[in-house]
Amino acid sequence: MSPDSRVSLLLRCQVAIHRVEDFVLALLLTVMILLASAQIFLRNFFDSSFSWGDPLLRILVLWVGLLGALAASRGNRQITVDVLTRLMQGRAKSASRAVASVFTAAVCGLLAYHAGRFVAMEYQQGTPAVAGFPAWLFELVMPFAFGLICVRFALQAATHLHAVWRPEPAE
Repeated sequence: MSPDSRVSLLLRCQVAIHRVEDFVLALLLTVMILLASAQIFLRNFFDSSFSWGDPLLRILVLWVGLLGALAASRGNRQITVDVLTRLMQGRAKSASRAVASVFTAAVCGLLAYHAGRFVAMEYQQGTPAVAGFPAWLFELVMPFAFGLICVRFALQAATHLHAVWRPEPAE
């Protein structure tokens, strides 16, 4: 397999992963909207609701928020404060972005680690969440999302560091 075909295969896999992420995010958001609408309708017109509806909506908000952050980190579309970066050029700009990416990866790595500890603790305690399902199943999204965000920012840091250390083009 040639290097170009390997890169093409990796890009196709990356596009497929991004499509799955987008599909899951859209599906969860649709379920959340439909469930919230059903809860409102049932409360207003029938003075009742699904007993599991509100806890599930809280879980869906967690999932949509974290998967949305994961999708934003994919295209470097997360919220940033980059006043100095706008004034910089060349290697200084790449170095600044590398430092920010390393810091973000470190914070997300710590969050993933502690979220994993939290999920393990919930597993040991057997805390119920919705309809008898254990809470840790729904909370697995926390270490998963923060771990993937950590990996994405580590890869971004490597890309920016490569831009800092590569030789200047000959003129």
